[in-house]
Amino acid sequence: MAEHRTVIRETPGETAPGQPRAAVVRDALGVGVAVGLSGFAFGVTAAGAGISVLQACALSLLVFTGASQFALVGALAAGGNPFTAAAGAFFLGTRNAFYGLRLSRLLALPRAVRPFAAHWVIDETTAVALAQPDRTSARLGFTVTGLSLYLLWNLTTLLGALGAEAIGDTSAWGLDAAGPAVFLALLAPMLKTGTERAVAGLALVLGLGFLPVLPSGVPVLIAALAAPAVLWMKGRRS
Repeated sequence: MAEHRTVIRETPGETAPGQPRAAVVRDALGVGVAVGLSGFAFGVTAAGAGISVLQACALSLLVFTGASQFALVGALAAGGNPFTAAAGAFFLGTRNAFYGLRLSRLLALPRAVRPFAAHWVIDETTAVALAQPDRTSARLGFTVTGLSLYLLWNLTTLLGALGAEAIGDTSAWGLDAAGPAVFLALLAPMLKTGTERAVAGLALVLGLGFLPVLPSGVPVLIAALAAPAVLWMKGRRS
């Protein structure tokens, strides 16, 4: 039986039928601005943990992954060992390496650009890129999301740290809870499947359960065992 193929030609101003470039840019900017504003919370949290403005800005410039940054300053604020805090942040950031494996084939960027693009491989840029119907729009979504989020995240980190330094004791204002609150707000919409919710629930139980008996930073490392534990149980059932 003959196989019929439909060839779709992209027209100027569009990345795919029904997907104009303006729509990709609008969606990417929406994500970049919404998440970038939470840099205020990181700046405040970092200042409350005793981190200087310069150190907070360096973290946002060089690390640029919100979950790891919040985990690091949160552990330090609780009096945790810096090496343990860094280890917890590192394990949270390893997920970006897996994102990179998927995006490298989708975006197929030139070799000279890849080291710079790798710095922008985070949850938000990955989500926007994977939501696009073709490579052209995926590249556009990734670039706009990464650029807008990187600029705004670093700007709001600076403003948040300077503001917290100006008002003094952040715990007296209740601003020390801003970091965890933003982190949970960013995480909740990503839990779409039963497996993801099970991992999050078990990680919460492990983290809170060991919090009173282990040094600061260690419960985060133990909570990371939730993912392999849930996947192992799921494999046993199937």
